[in-house]
Amino acid sequence: MNTDQDEIIEIARLFETVGEACSAAPLGNGLINDTYKVETSQGRSYVLQRINDAVFRDVDLLQSNIVAVTDHLRKRLSYLKGYDDEDLDTHVLRFMKVKDSQKTFCMAGGGWWRLSLFIDAKSYDSVDPHFSLLAGKAFGLFDALMSDYKGRLGETIPNFHNMEFRLCQFDEAVRADAAKRLDEVDNRAVVAEINSFRDQMCKAERLGREGKLPKRICHCDTKVNNMMFNSKGEVQAIIDLDTVMPSFIFSDYGDFLRTAGSTAAEDEKDLRKVSFRKDIFEAFTKGFLESVKSFLSPVEKENLPYGVALFPYMQAVRFFTDYLDGDTYYKTKYPEHNLVRTRNQMKLFHEIMNNMDYMANFIQNL
Repeated sequence: MNTDQDEIIEIARLFETVGEACSAAPLGNGLINDTYKVETSQGRSYVLQRINDAVFRDVDLLQSNIVAVTDHLRKRLSYLKGYDDEDLDTHVLRFMKVKDSQKTFCMAGGGWWRLSLFIDAKSYDSVDPHFSLLAGKAFGLFDALMSDYKGRLGETIPNFHNMEFRLCQFDEAVRADAAKRLDEVDNRAVVAEINSFRDQMCKAERLGREGKLPKRICHCDTKVNNMMFNSKGEVQAIIDLDTVMPSFIFSDYGDFLRTAGSTAAEDEKDLRKVSFRKDIFEAFTKGFLESVKSFLSPVEKENLPYGVALFPYMQAVRFFTDYLDGDTYYKTKYPEHNLVRTRNQMKLFHEIMNNMDYMANFIQNL
């Protein structure tokens, strides 16, 4: 959506702010939502976002989730840290209400919009053991703070990390072969390889149905650039709360290690460059377990290595499903892009599977 600055300012003025919105400029390079930094006449800064309702189809549910989560986080941090409202505004996202309304979003200019206070801190894209340790502590603390939440949250993206559901999509893609790619060289071998691990990788759903594995309130997008750091290099806030929803703990543990724990980008063609970073695994695991030890069950802890393997396998399934469907979901730069991604993630999956005993021993000895 192309929206000029005057229109952005007018949209921002629909919300309750300190001072009147007077300038706006694009902020960040997010792939999902259009984001702008808005300044007001009284020198206050806000973040205005257009919600991508093609991804988040129930905007009311999305914002209800976020408000419930941020309200809970503010209460917990106020109790644990003694933060006042001004402190909390630098640690937890605060969304502004629409004027003459109790809602935190509105329709304007052909889209859904929301406005939050700007948190003056930095984010990073780099991953090293130091940042991984901090990420583990921060995302683990997020899960710990939400562990006593008594309300109900909906799934902002239904079945987002449901392996059985992703395999059903895969089965349908194989059956339909919409892009007529199944009989190309080695593609049926990829199908066979995926199928050989499907029962093993659906372990979480089985344990959940048996009542042995609980659903937690998870962030579900645990990347290092979803943390904000203060000038001392400390984690100040967790951002990008759109995917916060009930999920298994692996969603916050294994998802981080899928990207941060690989030695190569997920579309690296040379599979010799793809391996598992033990230094990142150890640092993140140490920080994460330090934060979640108060509530993590023995079954969850025992299956953390499975959670590490689950996410590259799931992503391989999703990439190959999209490849067979004709690249309708993920952006691609060339016809085999999703196939390259599939093979890359399966290579990472095998590397992780070869280190299951090592990971289990490391976790047990912490």
